[in-house]
Amino acid sequence: MAIGPVTLYAVVAVAPSVLFWCTLKVPALVRRWRRRREPEIPSGPPIEKLAADLRRVHRLLAELPPGASAVRRYGTRQAYDALLVQACREVEVDHRLDSLPEGFGREIERLRVEESLAERGLSVS
Repeated sequence: MAIGPVTLYAVVAVAPSVLFWCTLKVPALVRRWRRRREPEIPSGPPIEKLAADLRRVHRLLAELPPGASAVRRYGTRQAYDALLVQACREVEVDHRLDSLPEGFGREIERLRVEESLAERGLSVS
């Protein structure tokens, strides 16, 4: 079975285009395949450490003495809110803690976020 001149012409005409396409596309395909096989690197601390920090700061907030300064109360609440926001990001819970001002609305949002985190298995108290 001999290769006919038309088949040979088709191979010679198409081969450079195929080789050029392969040199452009194959490295990108290999990179994508390798990235997919690599484990995902977490963006923050381990969830266990985050949960321990949340419980510790929650306990500090609850045990503040009545005579504690307003600055200390505010700082502890801000640290607690920052940990709540980080936990929400890790377990994909929606929150509005960054957009609400200090006050009753933010307290309610803290309680809602704590409950949502508990439903996802991250108990704060």
